[in-house]
Amino acid sequence: MSAPPTYPIATLAVEAWTDAVIDEIGHDVRSLYVERFWLGMLGPSATWLLRRLVSGLEDHPEGFELDLALTAMQLGLGNRSGRHSPFFRSIERCCRFGAAQQLGLHGLRVRRKLPPLTRAQIDRLPPALQDAHRAWVEGPSTSLPVDQLRERARGLALSLLELGEDTEATERQLHTWRLHPAIAHEAVAWAVERRSVTKLVARGDLPPEAA
Repeated sequence: MSAPPTYPIATLAVEAWTDAVIDEIGHDVRSLYVERFWLGMLGPSATWLLRRLVSGLEDHPEGFELDLALTAMQLGLGNRSGRHSPFFRSIERCCRFGAAQQLGLHGLRVRRKLPPLTRAQIDRLPPALQDAHRAWVEGPSTSLPVDQLRERARGLALSLLELGEDTEATERQLHTWRLHPAIAHEAVAWAVERRSVTKLVARGDLPPEAA
C-alpha cells in the first residue's frame, strides 16, 4: 500500500464564504447547472473537491479542519505531495475561478454556491453547451397550452430533483423560466411525490400498479 502524501501542512481550516448576492442567485456546487456548465472550466477534480468541501460545511456550518492527505487519497488524486501536486492544483483552480479563497497558509474560504456563467465564460463553451445554456436560461416556451406546459414543468422539476437540487431551488428555477408560480409549485409537489412513490416501489413496499 502506498504511503500517504506529505504536505507542507497537515490540515486546512475550511470556512464558508458568505456572499449575499451569490448565495441568492447562485447554483449549489452539486447542482445540474454546475455539472453541465462549470465542470469543463473547473475540471473534475476541482469540482469533486468543491462538493466535498460544501458537504463538510453542511455538517459543520461553523467550519472544519480538512485532512489534506486523506482527502487527496479519497478523491483519487494520488499520493504526490507538494504545492504542484494534483490535489493542490485542484485547490488553486477553485481559487482561480472564484469558488474559494485562501486565507493565509492555513485557511480556505469556500463558496457554497457558484454564480451563473459570465458572457465571456459562455462564449468559451462548446457550441452544443452554449445552446444548452441558452435553453437553460430561457426555459420552455410559455406559449404552450396549459396542459402541455404543466407536463413540461413536471418533467423539468423531476429532472432537477433527481440531479440534486432541493425543492426550493427547483421551484425558483422554474420561476426563472417564467413558468406561472402555481404551475411551478404544483410541478415540484408532483415531482416530490413521484420520487417518493418510486423509492417505495424500488424497496418493494408498494406494488408497481399503485405507482
